[in-house]
Amino acid sequence: MELQVANGGAVTVNDEIFGRDFNEGLVHQAIVAYMAGARAGTKAQKNRSDVSGGGQKPFKQKGSGRARAGTTRGPLWRTGGVTFAARPRSYEQKLNKKMYRAAIRSILSELVRQERLVVVSSLSLADSKTKSMVAKLKDFGTNDVLLVSDVDDVNVLLASRNIPYCEVANTTELNPVSLVGHEKVVMTQSAIAKVQEWLA
Repeated sequence: MELQVANGGAVTVNDEIFGRDFNEGLVHQAIVAYMAGARAGTKAQKNRSDVSGGGQKPFKQKGSGRARAGTTRGPLWRTGGVTFAARPRSYEQKLNKKMYRAAIRSILSELVRQERLVVVSSLSLADSKTKSMVAKLKDFGTNDVLLVSDVDDVNVLLASRNIPYCEVANTTELNPVSLVGHEKVVMTQSAIAKVQEWLA
């Protein structure tokens, strides 16, 4: 199949990558797995073995009239440990590489069907002014754009970082959350070639 280039011409793309059926379940799984992997999971609390003190029995076993106690660091005591203390953990979910790539193919195909994928010959700016990027984004009709290139252009990065909902990514940084989360995805012809090489 062919995709039209915004400033004239067309680029031939692989039907297996840009012409697949949409697999909603797989795409959902890939997005959930990606977002889960981004969680820090660094929450921690102290249980009764982590808090200091508690080595001595607070009072004798019998005769005081109080409930027997062997330590002052149990969860019922003030300054005691937490009953079910949180521990650092990983929220990462396993997703096979083949499944991840299939999800990306499915998303790209759906973007083409919805006419949300725009192909341009290049993404470059003469300067790093936000005003220049805003003028360029007017061609796409929205500021909610993911700009994808295979090279890092400093001017594009600097000019776009002050614009809400405008994200710049390299082909190596493509992920399902960014692809789904923007109104339009703008890719250069060279980026299309790199993506096809990755997903072939």
